[in-house]
Amino acid sequence: MSISTVVTPPVHGGDPSGPSEAGIQRRPRPRIETLADLIFGLSLAIDAIALLPTAATTPEDMNSRILIFSFAFLFLITAWLIYTTYMSVLPVDTMPVTFLNVALLLLVALIPYLLNNVELGDNPAIRDYSSSLFALDLAGILGILALFAYVLGAEGKGLVPPESARLFRSGRNRMVLLAVLMAVSVAPPFWQVSILGVQARIYFWALPLISYWLGRALRPESRTYKVS
Repeated sequence: MSISTVVTPPVHGGDPSGPSEAGIQRRPRPRIETLADLIFGLSLAIDAIALLPTAATTPEDMNSRILIFSFAFLFLITAWLIYTTYMSVLPVDTMPVTFLNVALLLLVALIPYLLNNVELGDNPAIRDYSSSLFALDLAGILGILALFAYVLGAEGKGLVPPESARLFRSGRNRMVLLAVLMAVSVAPPFWQVSILGVQARIYFWALPLISYWLGRALRPESRTYKVS
C-alpha cells in the first residue's frame, strides 16, 4: 500500500481553498469526505463492539481476537490516510469519482462483518467463505485507491505538479500489485497451507501494511509531495 502525503506550508491570509503557487486547487471539504470519515470510524467501532458478546475462553483465543482487531484497525487507518490524501486534490464532483467513493465506502463498511465471521464464525465453511470474501474486499479497496492514484497521476489532467504525478503513478503501480496479491490469496492453496500455524493467506493480507509503513519509514520522500 502506498501513499503520497500532502504537505502544505501555512498560508497567512487569503482564501485557503484557492489555488496554490504550484497550481493545485485546494477545495472546500465535500460532504462525501465527511461521510467517509464517519464510515471509517464506525467500522473501527463496530469491529471492537463485535468482540464483546462472546468472551474469550483461552489465552490463545484472546490473543487471536486482539490480533484480528489490530489488523483491522491498522488496515482501516492506513486506507483512511491514503484516501484523505487523494481526496484533498481529487475532484469529487464527477460521476466516476462519486461512484468509486460509494463503492469504496461500501467495502470499508463490510470489513468488520467479514473479519469477525472469519474469527468468530461457528461454521468452518462460513469462516472459509468469509475469509475469501474478506480477501476480495481488500483487493477491491486497493484497486479503487489505485484508480484514484491513476487519475491524480495522469499527465493530461494537471491535478498535481509533474514530480508529484510521478509519485502517484508509482503508488498506483504498487497498489495494483497488492490488489492482485490479495485476489490471488483467495486460491485454496493459500488457506490449506499453514506456516507456523497461520494460514498462508494471512501473511498475504499483511503485505499492504508492510508496504506502506516500511516504505514510509525507509523512504519518506517517496510518500510525500509538497505544495509550495
